[in-house]
Amino acid sequence: MKIAVAGKGGVGKTTIAGTLARILAKEREVIAIDADPAMNLRFSLGIKENPRPISELKDLIAERTGANTELGSLGVFKLNPKVDDVLANYGVRSEGITLLVMGTVRKGGGGCTCPEHAFLRALLRHIFRRSEHVVMDCEAGIEHLGRGTARGVDIMLAVVEPSISAVETAIRIKSLSSDIGISKFAVVFNKVPENRNSLNTLVRRISEENIVGCIPYDPALLKASIEGKPPFKASPAFVEHVKALKDEICDMLR
Repeated sequence: MKIAVAGKGGVGKTTIAGTLARILAKEREVIAIDADPAMNLRFSLGIKENPRPISELKDLIAERTGANTELGSLGVFKLNPKVDDVLANYGVRSEGITLLVMGTVRKGGGGCTCPEHAFLRALLRHIFRRSEHVVMDCEAGIEHLGRGTARGVDIMLAVVEPSISAVETAIRIKSLSSDIGISKFAVVFNKVPENRNSLNTLVRRISEENIVGCIPYDPALLKASIEGKPPFKASPAFVEHVKALKDEICDMLR
């Protein structure tokens, strides 16, 4: 199962992605990909230190893409560089999860390709073909979808808080996901207040068949973030909700 987790900034995307990875790791090895420039997925996973971001491996990228050879001087480089050893050499493993951090890559105009992008895309293609579960924590917002970062995942999960702006972002994520060939799309409402009547208007803006869960607001998660404690250790109730979310996603993929 390959899951990309996306959404507007601040909706709890990384918290849910990390907890999903922890739950899935009880079934099978998981590759957790931190594709958000904030590089905070490790906190949700309970991993102390990030591995070195892949985008910072300048010498390796130049060598593997040919960007430091005569090819590179002509503006030409390999689009399918060797990447099959990167996970083992540059990932950090903890309790059945291997964390890989993408880092940041300079951005160009539409359709721009550079050696760093070519290397990262080749690496992601390789990972999405492997047998492990994959959970990718995407960059907040929608710009990453234009770069095709998540192309090849089984399902795009949009995390939404109870706000019009978060729902509108999810609607755009659905459209852009379809454009890059991701056929399965799901929405989980997060930080939902006790009185759920306010959700009715927002739910009507999203196809109900896409909604796979509603996770209540949990003050224990705020306390955990202040203390630097991973959410899966801070709130058993939250973990149960994410387990239910995982089951719904599995049903969608059957």
